[in-house]
Amino acid sequence: MEYWDAYNSAFEKQDGIVLIRGETVPEGLYHLVCDVLVRHADGDYLLMRRDARKHFGGMWEATAGGSALRGESPLDCARRELREETGIEAGELVEVGRVLGETAIYVEFLCRTDCAKDSVVLQEGETSAYRWAGRDELLRMSRSELVTERMQGFIKELQGAGES
Repeated sequence: MEYWDAYNSAFEKQDGIVLIRGETVPEGLYHLVCDVLVRHADGDYLLMRRDARKHFGGMWEATAGGSALRGESPLDCARRELREETGIEAGELVEVGRVLGETAIYVEFLCRTDCAKDSVVLQEGETSAYRWAGRDELLRMSRSELVTERMQGFIKELQGAGES
C-alpha cells in the first residue's frame, strides 16, 4: 500500500491526514506529484515511451515522475522518480513550476545532465523505450504522440523562459 501526504491548494501539508493510492482524494485536498524534464548538456531532451500496459501506453512522455511518498519532499521525490525511471542520478535539479490539478499538485523540475546518452535504464512495467529529441522536435509533437497537453505547456514555458 502506498501512502501520501495531503496538501491544501496553497501547498500546505495537512498534518494528521494520510492519503492512500487508489482511494478517492477528498475534495479540497491534493497529493504531491513531481515531474522531471531531463535536458542534456547538448540541448536534447529525454523522452520515455510508456509501457503498453499503462494508461496512455505506447505514448511518449517528456518527464520522469510520480507521486511523492508520505514524508517525502518534492526534491526527494523528483530525485527518486528520476533514478527509478531512467537510472539518472540528478545533478542540477531546479524547480520550474507548480500546477494545481484536480486531485494533485504537480511540482515540475528541470534536470540538467551530461550523462552518457546511452546510459538510460528503463523501468520494468513503466517504460519500454527512450530517445533524445531536440526542443523544436519536442514542440512539434502532437497530442497523439506526447502524453499530456500539460507536458506540452511545460515545454513551451521553458522555451519562453529562455531554455535552449
